[in-house]
Amino acid sequence: MPKTIASLTGRRAGLILAGVALALSAGGCAQLKGRQGYIVDPVLTQAITPGVDNRESVEKTLGRPTFVGQFGNNEYYYLSRETRQLAFAHPRPVSQQVLRVSFDPAGNVVGVDRTGLEQVSKISPNGDSTPTLGRHRSFFEDIFGNIGAVGAPGVGGGAQGQ
Repeated sequence: MPKTIASLTGRRAGLILAGVALALSAGGCAQLKGRQGYIVDPVLTQAITPGVDNRESVEKTLGRPTFVGQFGNNEYYYLSRETRQLAFAHPRPVSQQVLRVSFDPAGNVVGVDRTGLEQVSKISPNGDSTPTLGRHRSFFEDIFGNIGAVGAPGVGGGAQGQ
């Protein structure tokens, strides 16, 4: 009888160990959530109205912008993005909101635009190397290509005119 009890506890320990190993390996596949930029408050963003607000009231309501327009300070941008990432994969955007507040030269709000995830584009590079014009040399041509060229006329570095 003690022999069967020992074999059951051994089998039970193996199942427990396998369950723990499975739980630990599945824990590594959890999704990571990320948030970047401005934290959007829909009530505050809806409160900005053209013709009523100015630059100062926008900064008091929404805070400092994520960034200002590139060609002047007549546009404020508030950017918010949420991403998800599975283990070691690249993060992918799940939601995004860009709020653009445009001002006239006097500093009054003339427009409020909102864009979302439809503006995100996926860029796929062409392989691991950048295509260039010119000679394509092999590894050995790079290493041994200059043998005999040192001191040759017209190449430079040689004893010309002596």
